[in-house]
Amino acid sequence: MSDIFQAFVRALRDLLHWRIVWLLLWPLGVSLLFWSVLALAYADDFVLWLSGSMLDSPLGRLLSQWLPLTSIAVGLGWLLIPALLVPLVLITTSLIVGFAVMPALIAQVAPKRYPHLERRRGGTLAGSVWNALIAIVISTILAVVTLPLWLLPPLWPMLAALLLGYLNARLFRYDAVAEHASTAEMTELFHRHRWSWFWLGALVSLFSYLPFVGLLVPLVAGLAFIHFGLARLAVLREGAPSAQRPATGAAR
Repeated sequence: MSDIFQAFVRALRDLLHWRIVWLLLWPLGVSLLFWSVLALAYADDFVLWLSGSMLDSPLGRLLSQWLPLTSIAVGLGWLLIPALLVPLVLITTSLIVGFAVMPALIAQVAPKRYPHLERRRGGTLAGSVWNALIAIVISTILAVVTLPLWLLPPLWPMLAALLLGYLNARLFRYDAVAEHASTAEMTELFHRHRWSWFWLGALVSLFSYLPFVGLLVPLVAGLAFIHFGLARLAVLREGAPSAQRPATGAAR
């Protein structure tokens, strides 16, 4: 567990460098702009669709006899828009960071923090895309399956953090070590530390509940997974037979 907190602290420390801050902020800006434009363009249609669906349902027709259901449905629709906007921005930012920013982050972090770690390039662009698709599909299925539980106030914050933690783990762990680890080393790291990857993602996702700061979760996650993955890779190579160790030595 100390390795998880150490990676998280190192990620926060890296946020003090202006080059890294720029690499992290532009994906957030793109995501906010994209979803804000869509929200402004289709907000009225969404509210009308939601209120119409509620009023046309058997339960809606029953409740409308005693409650001002039209006003309630419209108000609920306008409340749901920002509630849906936040997770959509977080997921979109995570995808942009995973695809477009992680290589640049690694180029900034690895030479300074892990200068002697040999690059064995076990990952590929196709592997990164496939990994992201699997992460999105499984996360979506889990969200749909657990949807009834989201109606229970004590459970929905925990479920949201766990699902976002899983998405972070599946999305970032591959790209974090793809350039430095071999294919065999990636498999070993994912298997040996499968729960650590998850708990690191869950730890970072808890900050999504903080106003404004929560929007930085995908950005901090990318850095935290780089630190955790490269540190674990260095330890893995130190424990390997000498013939399998890189000629330049492992990072300490």
